[in-house]
Amino acid sequence: MSRIGRKLIPVPSGATVTLGPTVTVKGPKGTLTREFRPEVTIEQDGGNLVVTRKSDDKMARSLHGLSRTLLANMVQGVTTGFSKTLEIVGVGYRFQMAGSKLAVVAGFSHPVEFEPPAGIEVKLEGTTKVTLSGYDKQTLGDFAAEIRSVRPPEPYKGKGIKYAGEKIRRKAGKTGGKKK
Repeated sequence: MSRIGRKLIPVPSGATVTLGPTVTVKGPKGTLTREFRPEVTIEQDGGNLVVTRKSDDKMARSLHGLSRTLLANMVQGVTTGFSKTLEIVGVGYRFQMAGSKLAVVAGFSHPVEFEPPAGIEVKLEGTTKVTLSGYDKQTLGDFAAEIRSVRPPEPYKGKGIKYAGEKIRRKAGKTGGKKK
């Protein structure tokens, strides 16, 4: 049995879950809806959600833990939310707000602008740090990855856009590998 799939999902008092072919989770931050595959069943047991699989075939086993994790992220998202922090490193590189859009100045002839998706909040912390927050983990991660893809961190000088806490594996330059 899946170790992750076996775990119960506690439903906080502020969230309401509607079960059926599509599962809807409502909370103080927003509402999320997702349709789950028929190989897994979701039941409410008191204040907890239980995800079980209908059979032991390979597809049901692989969907068991995934479905539980997706459901747990939905519950956490509508109650507490998620956030990601991006940092930009480089001379002249910066984040700035242009109206409701996030503009990234990263060494191009023009700033690259991003319109945040619905439910994503952008907060600047100085010019080199931006915090993205929202209730949908997948949308938040996709938006952060899209911003990071403008100028991913490079291994020689470490310039570019990186996640907060991300370790950049550094390489020695041309003269770093020479031996006498």
